[in-house]
Amino acid sequence: MIRSFLVVLLLMSAANAEEAVDPRVTPELLEAFAAHEFDDDGFTLPYRLMSPKEVDPVEKRPLVVFLHGFGERGDDNQRQLIHGGPSFVTPEFRDRHRAFVLAPQCPAGNKLDSDGNESDEPIVWSLRLRPTNETLAESIDDEPTAPMHAVRALVDHLIEMHPIDTKRLYITGLSMGGYGTWELASREPDLWAAAAPICGGGNPAWAERLKGLPLWCFHGDADGAVPVVRSREMISAISAAGGRPIYTEYPGVNHDSWTQTYKSRYLWDWMFAQSR
Repeated sequence: MIRSFLVVLLLMSAANAEEAVDPRVTPELLEAFAAHEFDDDGFTLPYRLMSPKEVDPVEKRPLVVFLHGFGERGDDNQRQLIHGGPSFVTPEFRDRHRAFVLAPQCPAGNKLDSDGNESDEPIVWSLRLRPTNETLAESIDDEPTAPMHAVRALVDHLIEMHPIDTKRLYITGLSMGGYGTWELASREPDLWAAAAPICGGGNPAWAERLKGLPLWCFHGDADGAVPVVRSREMISAISAAGGRPIYTEYPGVNHDSWTQTYKSRYLWDWMFAQSR
């Protein structure tokens, strides 16, 4: 009888366990990052939230917003943890920094045009990805994309729901998320305590807005997906505007400049030392 009861419990546990959509999304990641959805005026944003191991309702803790890359778009609410996620669940990160980490997921597919038909432009975090050398015409005052608007609204929602330190809000992302990081930081530079864009790009015209924000940018000089000039031009423009951004360029590294970046204790110690 006892044995049968244990078998039933095991079967129930297995049925309730969340299955990974990708082998790189480990059970540890799924357990650490709770799955949620956020409705932003009809737009549904899947997201994962990792909370500190012990949450004190009185003690406010930092929040890190992590924006994934193009390949992790979708609606499974898991793939956004493939890159970056493993670094957040390490004992060193969780025990040392005790932070909330938000990992939203950008939808896949293409944008709709004014007639409601699918266009050739993919849905992304930022106004536009710019892997080539054409001039950006978008203004930072233009309406953000629906996913970016939802992320920003979600940050406010989480601040209302959790003991989050509003003086220690951090933004980071890779590739498409690197573009998103540059844009979110530029839209509200006084909101964020620090930003760490990885192998992305922005509009050098935003430099004046970013000159007072602590920034650490990363890129591989052999990047074949997002040319390294995208980061170089941002750092150059911010420096010329009077800012003091930090820039790390990895010799011989292709597009994956995030693995070694997120594994580095130096990045996180620097980031969490920043406060508004």
